[in-house]
Amino acid sequence: MSLPPGFLDELRTRISLSDVVGRKVMWDARKSNMGKGDMWAPCPFHHEKSASFHVDDRKGFYYCFGCQAKGDALKFVTETENVGFMEAVEILAGEAGMEMPKRDPRAQEKQDRRSLLAEVMEQAVQYFRLQLKTNAARDTRDYLDRRGLNAQALERWEIGFAPDGWQNLWDALRGKDVPEDLIIGAGLAKPSNKGGKPYDTFRNRIMFPIRDARGRAIAFGGRAMDPNDNAKYLNSPETELFDKGRSLYNHGPARSAAGRGNPLVVAEGYMDVIALVEGGFASSVAPLGTAVTDNQLQMLWRMSPEPIIALDGDTAGLRAAMRLIDMALPLLEAGKSLRFAIMPDGKDPDDLLRASGPDAVQAVLDRAMPMVKLLWQRETEGRVFDSPERKAALDKALRDKIKLIRDPSIRKHYGEDIKELRWQLFRSNRPSSNAATLPPRGGSFRDGPRAPWKGKKQVTASPVSTTRASLVAAADEGAFARMREAVILSTVISTPGVIAEYETNLERMPCSDMDNEALRDLALRFGIDAPERLKDEIAYSLGPDALENLMALRHVAISAGVRNPGDLETAKLVLAEEFAKLEAARGLDVELAEAAEDISGLADEAVTWRLGQAAEARNQAVRSESEDRAQYDVADNGVRMDRDERDSFGALLDRIGFSKE
Repeated sequence: MSLPPGFLDELRTRISLSDVVGRKVMWDARKSNMGKGDMWAPCPFHHEKSASFHVDDRKGFYYCFGCQAKGDALKFVTETENVGFMEAVEILAGEAGMEMPKRDPRAQEKQDRRSLLAEVMEQAVQYFRLQLKTNAARDTRDYLDRRGLNAQALERWEIGFAPDGWQNLWDALRGKDVPEDLIIGAGLAKPSNKGGKPYDTFRNRIMFPIRDARGRAIAFGGRAMDPNDNAKYLNSPETELFDKGRSLYNHGPARSAAGRGNPLVVAEGYMDVIALVEGGFASSVAPLGTAVTDNQLQMLWRMSPEPIIALDGDTAGLRAAMRLIDMALPLLEAGKSLRFAIMPDGKDPDDLLRASGPDAVQAVLDRAMPMVKLLWQRETEGRVFDSPERKAALDKALRDKIKLIRDPSIRKHYGEDIKELRWQLFRSNRPSSNAATLPPRGGSFRDGPRAPWKGKKQVTASPVSTTRASLVAAADEGAFARMREAVILSTVISTPGVIAEYETNLERMPCSDMDNEALRDLALRFGIDAPERLKDEIAYSLGPDALENLMALRHVAISAGVRNPGDLETAKLVLAEEFAKLEAARGLDVELAEAAEDISGLADEAVTWRLGQAAEARNQAVRSESEDRAQYDVADNGVRMDRDERDSFGALLDRIGFSKE
């Protein structure tokens, strides 16, 4: 239908945006200025306590500084009432006293027929409710009583009964002169294939009216009383009123409750929704006998940015959750997601409520997991990743799922969370030379056994005097490696952007003590995906002194990688040199060990050659250390090795057999 020019402008001038919005919000009296049409309130589109939703009545626009929702009165009605544009125009035109333009004859005829079908559905609601009070429904009333539904609940939910028989409803409606085509068009009866009278769609069933967001009866759901019936639950067929994939049970009341701040809970069936609402969970809905569709998901997000999917704790419930993940991933937007609350094994929300009460259900909802965690669980649960091929298959499956996410920001965060979970899984199976294992990322280091303020044994760097803080002074075989490791670790912590390029080198670097190993693992864990958190995570895990002690070491303090934090090129040069020194020293150790083993027998030319190669590597290492000592002497900050330190380092070289020439 097309509207005449100027109609919408006239409509906007006749209505007050603050009046339209005021039906859904509570104005903040302190921030609002009614005289100037400058109004503020908590946003109706997302949960918040502060008043960040602004209405400019003079301009006719609203804007939320929290979720960035914006628009005019028509947009507000379409979003909050879940109606189309033309329906929003009709609603506001009625309030403004404006007559809607005449419709196209065909469109008017269609609308008139929908109104007639809705009237027929209301007559059916009243018929089924009356039948529930008859003798024929005695067993049904007993069943409902056992399910915990008293008379008040039956009245609230308009629950009825379709008696057994082929034409009970048909005859009742035809007796009121309801046309046959309307009864069939409303989905209440079906034509006979044998040439007889049409027969009722619902027979010997408990009847649950299904209403749209505006409260109109559009369909029924029926639960069979006969345990041998082929279909335990039966919905109305799709009609001009009813589109199963675009409808939700208890839509209107749940939307109002969600607007008051109640969490939106999505259950599987009618009885679950009724039990949840009666148990105090007012914002509860259910899809109508099918998995959640993309249209229903958008309807849910209009009510709440993060609905909780409460699924039965059985195989079918979990399968439904997994299907929903695949459908939802491409539709995710910033601030719109899902959480999943899995009921205890073999129970649905109704069972849990009757067995343990609302507190038990609330506890399950409080533990609802984010979608990324359920995705990870689906791809990893019950599987063993003990080979590169299996790990690669997991990586591919997860990459394929993450690619479905259209929003680049959400896709990035999913990748970070998946990488973190992957790190936990694979690192937990990797042997550690020092048995120093970081706590799982699922909990906070602040509360873990390694928190620096807990009175337990901690894996922390030992305090070192800042006036004599040099690992070179420790005359033992590990001093050289610890010095190189300290420079490497301080460089990557100062410039985390370099970690990605040297990730493999860091992973393969065997650390000489637990402190360095813990620092290395934290750098790998957070340095690539969350570099801004790296130093905080080190403090949380290893204590506030760990980083300070590392940076206070003299050979670290004068390192170019530390003195130029954030400089990628400098960091790359430092790491390339330090890793080369480590490799050279470790290669020397291997050569000397093998040569010593060979020399225990008869010496030959091969042994002589290998000793010569080892000596050359040894002399190169000495020259590198001489250069380092020269750096110490000319450092800008005046740090020098004192005599004791030089003597100790010389003793170290003598002890491992290096020539000083």
